[in-house]
Amino acid sequence: MFADHVSIAGIVIAALFAAYGVFRYRKGGSRFDLLLSLAIALGVVLVSVVPQIFEPVSDLLGLKNRAFALLGLANLLLFALFLNLLSRVREAGRRSGEIVTGLALRDYSEQYGPSERGPEKSETHGQILIIVPAYNEGESIRDVLRKIPAEVLKYEVKTVVVDDGSDDDTAAIALGEGVPVVSHVVNRGQGDALRTGFAIARHERADIVINLDADGQYKPEEIEPLARPIIEDQADFVLGSRFKGFYEEAGSVRHLGVTFFSRMLTVLTGTRISDSTNGFRAIRVSLLHKLDLREDRFNATEIILEALNNKLRYAEVPVSMLKRAAGETKKPAQLRYPLGVFRVIIQTWLR
Repeated sequence: MFADHVSIAGIVIAALFAAYGVFRYRKGGSRFDLLLSLAIALGVVLVSVVPQIFEPVSDLLGLKNRAFALLGLANLLLFALFLNLLSRVREAGRRSGEIVTGLALRDYSEQYGPSERGPEKSETHGQILIIVPAYNEGESIRDVLRKIPAEVLKYEVKTVVVDDGSDDDTAAIALGEGVPVVSHVVNRGQGDALRTGFAIARHERADIVINLDADGQYKPEEIEPLARPIIEDQADFVLGSRFKGFYEEAGSVRHLGVTFFSRMLTVLTGTRISDSTNGFRAIRVSLLHKLDLREDRFNATEIILEALNNKLRYAEVPVSMLKRAAGETKKPAQLRYPLGVFRVIIQTWLR
């Protein structure tokens, strides 16, 4: 009788897990969360209804089948609660990012407003907005900003620095160079900095948005070949590739890691991708609304997957990638970076 009650309880709990997963998915949750919920539901059913399936493990531990089943059920419940908490933490983080971006966009609108192209710029065909996310890049940002051209292929070029909560003179230097600056009240990560930049690009009604790092690793002189495929209506998303151009750290451990993740993305998307973590990219602004960007860090692969999943025409062009000009890298040390990239790839692909 007790065993029957355990089986019934397990089936009910499994059904609740499955229903919760489907409900979350229909409310905008990811396929990753749905699959986890269904996997937990299946596990609960197995340990409740067919506990003998775990006989080898229970014998090893000296437990009887039903006792081991109850132990397994308790662990699955605990794991499910952990996943639920993790999901809520992610949601809270995304909400915080939306608040920071909203405040930054409001401040930008109040300070600068949408740009107006005067008569002297009537010959330009449109606007390219260069977004420079920066966090404590006071040692290098001046040289980067001074190399950005004022016009590319008869398109007006405007630059905006997104200061991601820096505590050095990054913002002051950019303002000293006559470049508009929008600041995050706290450091949120490059992903949120880019989301703010994309919001500004839409606010400015720009035609193309280009991301350019503030650390001097990319060359502003190569903005033109990055923008050309979009201007010529051959692509909607253009990614720079160090492996088709010049890579100063070729042969390093990082080189091997980028190659691995690039091949992984190629297999998952069916599109040849040679440089999955390159941050030098151009996007057609009118299609930005299609990209569901959630990551605050490790966001390069998320952008690629979202662009391809939403049928943006993809192209790669050769670019140079140099060693950091000054300052310290913002990438996590040791294994946190590759593990973070791997997590983002899987979660984005399963959406």
